Amino acid sequence: MDGGGRFPEPPIAAGYAGGDAGTPAPPPGTAPAWGGPARESRLARSLPRFLRPRRSSVAVPIERRMPRHLGMGLAFGFFGLVAGAGFVSGGGYAELAARSGTPLDMAARALGFGLDKVTISGLVQLRSAEILQAAGIDQRNSLPFLSVVDVRDRLSTVPLIGAVSVRKIYPRELLITLTEREPSALWQRNGEIAVIAADGTVIDQMRDGRFSDLPLVVGEEANLRTKEYLALLEAAGPLKDRIRAGTLVSGRRWTLKLDGIDVRLPETGAREAVARLVKLEAESSLLEKDIIAVDLRLPDRVVVRLTEEGAAARLEAQKKQQKKPKGTET
Repeated sequence: MDGGGRFPEPPIAAGYAGGDAGTPAPPPGTAPAWGGPARESRLARSLPRFLRPRRSSVAVPIERRMPRHLGMGLAFGFFGLVAGAGFVSGGGYAELAARSGTPLDMAARALGFGLDKVTISGLVQLRSAEILQAAGIDQRNSLPFLSVVDVRDRLSTVPLIGAVSVRKIYPRELLITLTEREPSALWQRNGEIAVIAADGTVIDQMRDGRFSDLPLVVGEEANLRTKEYLALLEAAGPLKDRIRAGTLVSGRRWTLKLDGIDVRLPETGAREAVARLVKLEAESSLLEKDIIAVDLRLPDRVVVRLTEEGAAARLEAQKKQQKKPKGTET
């Protein structure tokens, strides 16, 4: 205690209030900061992240925060975008794709995944070129980017194909397995000829001569009665190759076309009538005479219609027969 009756203030020791050496004492009247900055740091670390005090960031010039050569990269990107847009709008991309395929296909081919081999099994009437064209496959395609679903869907629209499967065989082969519908006959209606199956389903239009040897049926709903006509052909035996077509008349009966001669069959018993025609031809060569029609609709007789020349010759023969004197031998 000094002369004024006051105790002297204690000296400030190093590390006062738990701080580091040299830490200034708090001003008079202020509660001491027990623990100092170190204690505050430990306390901040013990708090949840969202309650921790944020440190003030040091201002860094923007030119130091941006990547180097960013402006040059943006400039090149802009000019590249403009050039690409001009290439597309000017038709250059479409021409390139039409000639060499898409960029993905070109990249895949460069890596050894081009479509170099297409194996097609199950061909009977169809040709490989027709399958490739219908599938949309050519040298521009690559195996990784070829959609087997799209190929299968396109081939399924071909009327002559009943079932089809498509499989990739890496690195460069495509396998197509198909089953063709079996053509049974040709059907002519309204001047158009279609290829039909045994049940009468239209397979395709007659486009070339590959189906020209098939039996021909003519008339409305004749396609639905093809089996009847084929049975008549079998009953014709030796005359089968001479029958060119069968016309369904009024949906009730058949008329056979033989080398310019119409053979009219009955509604019922058509097979028996054909067998009778075969017998007449064998016995009297009926179909070799000057006739244009044979009517077999009556079971007890055969009615024939002569050609104009045949009718004139028959009329002349009848006149000569009438002019002969009685008792004259012929």
